[in-house]
Amino acid sequence: MMRTALIAWDYPPSPSGLSTAAREIAESLAEAGAEVTVFTADRAGETREGSIRIHGCRVEPSSGLGALRRWAGAGHLAAPLAIRRAVLTEHRRRPFAVVEATNWYAPAVLLARHVPLVTRNSTPAAYSRAPGGGLRDRLDGRFADRLERTQARRSIGLISNTADHARRIAAEYGLDPAVPHAVVGLSLPPATLRRGREARYPDGEAPVRALFVGRAEHRKGFDMILGAVAMLDAEARTGVLPAFRIDLAGVPPEDLPGDLAPAVRERLDPHGRVPEDRLAALYEGAHLVLAPSRYESFGLVYQEAIAFGRPTVACAVDASGSLFVGDTGAGPLARTDTAEALADAMRPLLADPGERRRVRENALRAAGRFTRETLGAETLALYEAALARQGRKG
Repeated sequence: MMRTALIAWDYPPSPSGLSTAAREIAESLAEAGAEVTVFTADRAGETREGSIRIHGCRVEPSSGLGALRRWAGAGHLAAPLAIRRAVLTEHRRRPFAVVEATNWYAPAVLLARHVPLVTRNSTPAAYSRAPGGGLRDRLDGRFADRLERTQARRSIGLISNTADHARRIAAEYGLDPAVPHAVVGLSLPPATLRRGREARYPDGEAPVRALFVGRAEHRKGFDMILGAVAMLDAEARTGVLPAFRIDLAGVPPEDLPGDLAPAVRERLDPHGRVPEDRLAALYEGAHLVLAPSRYESFGLVYQEAIAFGRPTVACAVDASGSLFVGDTGAGPLARTDTAEALADAMRPLLADPGERRRVRENALRAAGRFTRETLGAETLALYEAALARQGRKG
């Protein structure tokens, strides 16, 4: 049995895409026969879920590492130092064959010289930062980017979620092409897939409800949504379009722009971060999903929307959106990353229940493409290839 460790920033029940991905990786490895210990920065103490041990590495604000966090740049080392201490304590007791970590803000950057490290690449931190910012923000960003690049370059193996993402990551981090780099798609929890299959579609219910899942940031296309809603609001008020509302999962009310027009604000229902059950209920109540990201490493939201059979509006700028939504017919693509293009893509789905039903059938046919079985098997195959190359080098 291969003994593995997985380093994550958070883990369920914490409601985030990284948390969901971490659990799927851990559960898939365990189901494939590996021994899995998760080290997560969102909690303290130890727990167990089935065969998986969960070791908390939270940095307490009152600790020395908590004080380090307040320093520009160097604050990014606080969590990696706590994680390094916890992982090496376990590794000395009984060695891990492989330790896997996300690339995002490089939680394992201080471990690469001590353990066989594999980095699984989600979206780099640089892709989510708002442009501009003060001197401190720029220094923080450059330091974080350097840490990510260092962790990736010191890894014995790499995993990316799509082929396009692998190419971008290799260029972003300047990776050695000789290091094994696998493309492995993420899975969804079996309970989510089952609930999606069983979900009733809200045909005939008014108003038409669209769902956005994510943060209110440029990369996620949130600015496009606000602009499109302003355009479509005028058409709904004159009766050209039916009444509609937008549920915002992951966006608290305080993240809405202060200068947002009242007519647009009235269309939006910001829910903040929501737990899994509440998110599933929002998918069940949605007539369509808005996912106009400019870039996704994989796009769990695409997969969740498709699992629930919800027509999904994505953006052609994002290769993952084109692959998972456009190519499967699970929804239209905004031709450019503009509010006008997004409004054009949304309009037929808002206006025509028959079009929503047609696209829904395509989404249902595309559901379930990625499973824990394939995720676990392909991840272990990458581990073995990386270890074999390391053995040959040694």
